[in-house]
Amino acid sequence: MRSLRGKAASVTFERVTKAFGPVVAVREVSFTIAPGQLVTLLGPSGCGKTTTLRLIAGLEMPTSGRILIGEDDVSTVPATERDVSMVFQSYALFPHMSVLENVAYGLRVSGRPKAEARARAEEGLALVGLEGYGRRLPSELSGGQQQRVAVARALVFEPKLVLMDEPLGALDKQLREQMQYEIKHIHENLGVTVVYVTHDQSEALTMSNRIAVFNDGVIQQLATPADLYERPDNAFVAQFIGENNRLRGTVKSLNGGTCVVEIEGGATVHATAVNVAQVGALTTLSLRPERVLINPPAGETPNLFNAKVEELIYLGDHMRTRVSVCGHDDFIVKVPNSSGHAHLRPGDAVRVGWHVEDCRALDAP
Repeated sequence: MRSLRGKAASVTFERVTKAFGPVVAVREVSFTIAPGQLVTLLGPSGCGKTTTLRLIAGLEMPTSGRILIGEDDVSTVPATERDVSMVFQSYALFPHMSVLENVAYGLRVSGRPKAEARARAEEGLALVGLEGYGRRLPSELSGGQQQRVAVARALVFEPKLVLMDEPLGALDKQLREQMQYEIKHIHENLGVTVVYVTHDQSEALTMSNRIAVFNDGVIQQLATPADLYERPDNAFVAQFIGENNRLRGTVKSLNGGTCVVEIEGGATVHATAVNVAQVGALTTLSLRPERVLINPPAGETPNLFNAKVEELIYLGDHMRTRVSVCGHDDFIVKVPNSSGHAHLRPGDAVRVGWHVEDCRALDAP
């Protein structure tokens, strides 16, 4: 199975569009996935991520544009000739076959000798931590174990590319989290290229080398998990990835990479200018709750405002604190329980502030 590392292929989309009659599901999408990466296609329902996966698999053909796997243009190549394996949310295991027979089935159907198919199936089960489970029936396995069998079945073909379409959607929360790490570690060990579809942002952040955030058939941003969270390109990405305070306002001045914004309510905020074109433009300020400071020292930041604590929710490692500030009563601050602010109570008057680099001025959708 180590040969998978050498076979990992790149994936390239060149201005790919897919329309179903008048409905455009994918709109002039371009990207490149490097060999050996695990890239997640993330977004809300109907955003185009699953259609993009099906285009890679050959289950759909593009209306326009080119799709390359490695150096090969596969835009019109059928799925059976693409050297691609898929893992679905439905395990699709044969209930009357043993686990080993399920994993070996595709190899046998493709004409591989029985001994080779069995050896590869055993190796695949060992790879996903199911060595010794080959004689069991699928009904004798847990949901997580059945999903591992489905992953092993995809890997035994030693494909150039593995596609996963919400494979953990049927699992409960604990198993889902466990399988995220299992798949992540399998990918790291083999180095195979994986394209993974999910609508779960936590899953994407945990597993991915890079994440493509889709909306309305278009990639809004393709970046590492850290860049997506810390440096979103637009208001949609900022809102979709993680919790986010949004303050709408008008740009009053621009100075290099920073700007001054007058927000609704009249307060003035200093921010990093990311996606604002000119003075007078409307903008959405994006600020992560954990970046907000409670009662910071005077002079530490130009962004310092009077606020009132409205609600406190204990969440173990932090207190989710809702405050009213600058006319907004739904402003969230994540206060670490080790920060010395455990004495806060609803109704308390506080000062909240944040650094310029932590507040991003984005578009105003």
